[in-house]
Amino acid sequence: RNINMKLTIKILAIFFFLFTTAISANEHYFSEAKELFDKGKYKESKFLLQRSIVFNPKHSKSYLYLAKIFNVEENESEEIKNLNSTLLLEPKNEEATFLLIEIELSRSNFSKVKQLRNNLKEICLLLCEKISSINERLDDIEAKNES
Repeated sequence: RNINMKLTIKILAIFFFLFTTAISANEHYFSEAKELFDKGKYKESKFLLQRSIVFNPKHSKSYLYLAKIFNVEENESEEIKNLNSTLLLEPKNEEATFLLIEIELSRSNFSKVKQLRNNLKEICLLLCEKISSINERLDDIEAKNES
């Protein structure tokens, strides 16, 4: 019985060590990836963001920054996929919502823009001022379509 208890404690200690190491590695990968992103080193940043996701598939910021890189690379389908992943994991992410609005405006997908704009109205803390410009752009596009 005493041997089982010692074995259980050792197993729990190993599990705890591995778990905390994985969390630490994920934060390291993300912070280094963000630094590289800020310096315009997108290829290196993308690699580290993908590693960050391997360690923590629920790290919404990694998906958001991947989306930004795909925007720079003009890979809209991957950008949208990563923005949607961001919002799936963090539905109140204003930046991801706004970036999707920008894409849908460029596609003239008015119903999606209106839905996303309404979501942004409900969650906005930092990007509230963007709503009026979204409304103006939406009105301009709708006016052009009517004429």
